[in-house]
Amino acid sequence: MASLLQGFEEVQLVKPVGKTVLTVTDSAIRFNKATAEVLGSPAYVKVLVNEKTKQIAVTPATAKADNALKFSKADGKAASVSLKEATLVETVKAFFTLPEAPEGEVSYASVNGAAYPESKTVIFDSTAATAGTMKRRGRKKTA
Repeated sequence: MASLLQGFEEVQLVKPVGKTVLTVTDSAIRFNKATAEVLGSPAYVKVLVNEKTKQIAVTPATAKADNALKFSKADGKAASVSLKEATLVETVKAFFTLPEAPEGEVSYASVNGAAYPESKTVIFDSTAATAGTMKRRGRKKTA
């Protein structure tokens, strides 16, 4: 029987996740809903940085872990998450170049991540980021 199915693979019944996106502004770093889904909407995460490759990784953590950051709400529903911890924002922001924003607008950089659902990790490569400005509500693409 084994030889009959040689070369076949089971159909994976896990729905594909949308694009994972990290957005950086002067005051926060924001992970979109798809990122929270890949991570399994954990209550806490760790954000890791690689200075050499300019990459940022996010992975679940326990509440007692060193440097754990509050992430998802207790109900376990996936939603976008903004982290405003000052040291974290400054560290991550250093990997990006935020443009000057006109009055009443916010500059941002955003980058798609590489999702690794099996290890509940998302890695963002800051060198692939796009930057722009947005009104205080909603986005505006810049040329």
